Amino acid sequence: MTESNAALKLKFQKLHQTVVKSVNPVSIMDFLFQEAVIGVDNMRALQRIKDDSQQQCRELMTLLHDSEHPQAFIQLYLAIKDDSHLQWLVERIDNESVTDQLQQRYISEPTGCVIMCFSEI
Repeated sequence: MTESNAALKLKFQKLHQTVVKSVNPVSIMDFLFQEAVIGVDNMRALQRIKDDSQQQCRELMTLLHDSEHPQAFIQLYLAIKDDSHLQWLVERIDNESVTDQLQQRYISEPTGCVIMCFSEI
């Protein structure tokens, strides 16, 4: 079962520092470009930061958090899962719980949103 994009977005936010330190953004960017999650302008901007892979990864993550692509984080997860060196990270993502974070985030929202948001997970 694939998790919802919203749940994966929260998991990646919780693991942001780990992702930035561990992921080689070049292959991830290529995968996301191939899947039309990021465009040509995004690729050009990210490629300009080629001398600092952590900053490049940080910018990529920020771009994805700003993105309205409905599968941005699902595709990011698939890109990471495709890298055999990052299986440990896939396990961390899979084991990360977002239920408490979702409850805190939507505590002040109308009841309908909480029901809708939890139904996505």
